[in-house]
Amino acid sequence: MRNILKKINPVTFTDPVLNSGETEFEVNNWIISDFVISKLVPVVGVHPFPLNELMLMSSAVCRFKPTLIFEWGTNIGKSARVFYETIKAFKINCEIHTIDLPDHVFHNEHPHQSRGQLVRGLRNITLHQADGVTRSFEVFEKQKEKGNVLFFIDGDHSYETVKRELSSILERIPSAIILLHDTFYQSAGSGYNIGPFKAIEDVLEGKRAAYKVIATNTGLPGMTLVFKK
Repeated sequence: MRNILKKINPVTFTDPVLNSGETEFEVNNWIISDFVISKLVPVVGVHPFPLNELMLMSSAVCRFKPTLIFEWGTNIGKSARVFYETIKAFKINCEIHTIDLPDHVFHNEHPHQSRGQLVRGLRNITLHQADGVTRSFEVFEKQKEKGNVLFFIDGDHSYETVKRELSSILERIPSAIILLHDTFYQSAGSGYNIGPFKAIEDVLEGKRAAYKVIATNTGLPGMTLVFKK
């Protein structure tokens, strides 16, 4: 594997965005594939984000070139590291703010001493401990030149959480680019928890004419990109 990675790992990556002036989402998937295999997989692996989700995450950053990325539920920092490696490789001027619960707040996935270990000390990344949506809005309001803003919501298989957070973001920043995780839909007989999928459907009800939705629909865990047309 090391020899294969060495052969396909270019010194620099060219911009994968095609037809940036068009409304449709489009990237060069060969460039994104090379980037994911050579730069992301060796660092973050393929769990909890399989290859198709790593491609959607990095493609969204390349396509919209956000100046701010907000995410919460930092844990050891895998999603933040994906975003960091993307802005670094493709020379995107962006700040990443990753937020986790304070140490005294109980959560069964609270990382405690392992919090953000994959991103500590990296340039352009700020670690916070606070409520994710609240702190994101606080930081957003302080930025004079906001540009595009990307939010990453990890569904945690919760309808209520995703509905509340997605609704808040679209109400406050209608032009936000939003990636949501754990969003795969399967028929009722599967027994899967489809809460995040249903939350997206309910929040976007009546708004479909204004937003585009792109999803990885082949299987678990699933990721969805929502952005304004």
